[in-house]
Amino acid sequence: MILGMSLSAFTTLHVIISLVAIALGLAWVADLLRGRQSRLIAGLFLFTTILTSVTGFMFPASAVTPAHIVGVISLAALAIAVAALYAFGLRNAWRPIYIVTAVLSLYLNVFVGVVQAFQKIGPLAALAPTQSEGPFVIAQTVVLLLAIAAGWLAIRRFRIGPMSMA
Repeated sequence: MILGMSLSAFTTLHVIISLVAIALGLAWVADLLRGRQSRLIAGLFLFTTILTSVTGFMFPASAVTPAHIVGVISLAALAIAVAALYAFGLRNAWRPIYIVTAVLSLYLNVFVGVVQAFQKIGPLAALAPTQSEGPFVIAQTVVLLLAIAAGWLAIRRFRIGPMSMA
């Protein structure tokens, strides 16, 4: 049991939190690409993404796994993003630092989602049973390229101004 829930119930909760974090992250990126940011969406995205990583550490494990490493990297990036937004107000270099670290955490969340999809969804698992096959590599490459493009465009389009932090 984890937090008073069966492993199955906790896994379902973790997956729901992860999917909400990804959806909020996509909404956050879409806002940045329009040159603005909703404080509510940004805050909820950061919170749910932190919660995704924290709950990921609660699963039973006898050794450090790749998931733990991804979780540590994500939490480090999120700590910087939170500081950039709330402590430094996105001033000067903190704006691109915020965008890069928050997009990195979104990318890592989607990366893990793709890994899980290829492990748990039958037709995807059949296409890439060892996750070294072409379909898996292509999917992860597309996710990476989209994250890089979104981050680059967000840095170019999102500027701090009186209307940008709606």
